[in-house]
Amino acid sequence: MTRAILVAGAVSFYMSVGVREFPIRYAPTSSPRWSCAGVSGAAGHIARTLKTLGDDVRLCTVVGRDLIGAGITTELGRAGLLGPGIVESAESSSGVTLVTPDGRRMGFPHLAPVNGVAYSPDLFEEQARGADLLVLTNAKFVRDLVRPAARLGVPIAVDVHLIHDLDGEYNRPWLEAARIVFCSHERLPCPPERWMAKMFRRYPRCQVVGVGLGERGAVLGTRDGLLVRAEAVTSREVVNTTGAGDALFATFLHVWRNTGDPVRALRAAVVHAGWKIGSRTPVTASLTCEELSKLGAACSPHVVTGRWDAGTA
Repeated sequence: MTRAILVAGAVSFYMSVGVREFPIRYAPTSSPRWSCAGVSGAAGHIARTLKTLGDDVRLCTVVGRDLIGAGITTELGRAGLLGPGIVESAESSSGVTLVTPDGRRMGFPHLAPVNGVAYSPDLFEEQARGADLLVLTNAKFVRDLVRPAARLGVPIAVDVHLIHDLDGEYNRPWLEAARIVFCSHERLPCPPERWMAKMFRRYPRCQVVGVGLGERGAVLGTRDGLLVRAEAVTSREVVNTTGAGDALFATFLHVWRNTGDPVRALRAAVVHAGWKIGSRTPVTASLTCEELSKLGAACSPHVVTGRWDAGTA
């Protein structure tokens, strides 16, 4: 079933560079193990993943009138993501990602060129008309759109990435508005189950909390107490873990919106993320719904269900 999903956030031009180790030792020059470039950014990756899975995606982003912007526009056109929700700025956002042989990554996002853009609430509302899900990334220019979006009555989903403070000022608008919240485990101050309990108590709109656990897979909780753990699976050699969280988030949204089954959705999300990180540029490597289904049948992760409110898994 085709779904109308709005995705708002940054789309950036990224250079990925293979390095030998962390930390990097200084040298005047150093040849990388490999290098490649492509269009990424959280919104770009999420939108492309959803589009490839078969969703009707409306992308709200900012692209510069510079050389980088011309490349971004061309790539979005190839992906079928160009539309009236894309507005211009003087410069485009960009970044560099360093990747070690085991796939670990260190990102250098340069979002300053789009952070100060005032995205039109009227244009946003126009793009949101008829959508049944709003994916609002926590890019700075999206922040002022969150409260107007909450008044539309359409479910909101957000990945707050490396969050560590439940009451942090910056992410609060998204947490107050979202029904679905994903994040990384890397900076959480407590175990995921306790984080879920705190989220559900603190933010009454929240119905689903997902936490990416890196090489340990992912865990998800629902407001009614369900806890789902899915172990990581890698169907290819791990090359670059950049964007694994975006892949997990986007794939979960697609499957959950179409089936209503959080267990099935998390299982598919782990499979897709594990496959994507076998590419040097994971954002450009996405499976169709049929391909994901076949891979999931051949490479199914171990899944355990329990209760987060009972402290069991």
